[in-house]
Amino acid sequence: MSRIWLPRRRRHLAEGLGIDRRAFLAASLRAGGGAAAALALAGCDSWTRTRAAQSWVRGAERWNERVERKIFRPGARNVPSARLAATGARFPAYFIGDQLPVWDEAARGVWRLEVNGLCARPQRLTLDELKLLPRTEARLEHFCVEGWSAVAVRTGVRLSDLARHAGVSADARYVDFQSFDDDYHESWDIESAMHSQTLIVYGQDGELLGPEYGAPARVYSPVKLGYKCTKYLTRIVFLAERNGGYWSDQGYEWYGGV
Repeated sequence: MSRIWLPRRRRHLAEGLGIDRRAFLAASLRAGGGAAAALALAGCDSWTRTRAAQSWVRGAERWNERVERKIFRPGARNVPSARLAATGARFPAYFIGDQLPVWDEAARGVWRLEVNGLCARPQRLTLDELKLLPRTEARLEHFCVEGWSAVAVRTGVRLSDLARHAGVSADARYVDFQSFDDDYHESWDIESAMHSQTLIVYGQDGELLGPEYGAPARVYSPVKLGYKCTKYLTRIVFLAERNGGYWSDQGYEWYGGV
């Protein structure tokens, strides 16, 4: 199948200067949150690499997660303002690999979404089988860690419905979403995953999801920042313990709530 070149994702200010995000955060804490001072410290101060600095960063991350978990409300709903126009074809397209990931049936066989881990009825669903499950469509806002947002109509299956279909165990406390985009993955807390607006999306703005937006299917929820919403899904694993993720292993916040 043809592959399309698209612009790569925009980088965080620290990354653009070749500075690790954890170093940036540690320096920011030391500098009182000032970005310019933090960049200077992160780039030249060995303090950011000390055991004390790393401990400080980990402590800040744990505190931040506790706050976000307290703020999270299972019943809250994202309802974008009517004044916000649909982003349409201007919706940014991001991926990790050097080329746009496209599922090649000739090389890989028919795409299937595996659902397994702590569940009584593991699934291997084709796109047509996924579309047979209860359908949900909603106009939702996408929130990026870099500060922008975009609106689109998402069509898919609630993850909570898919979990019931698979007989997920009460012991499952985390969910890992895995991708064929250079093995990208991110794990979530089960509460966010079971939110009614957390969807396994196969359609956007009235059409089947295109490769630039994560086809054949992706996870999406307005309760998580965009980097947590894995595109190009191949596998959903229900777990008793969290197992990190592509960006969270590199210093981005693991919880990533909105």
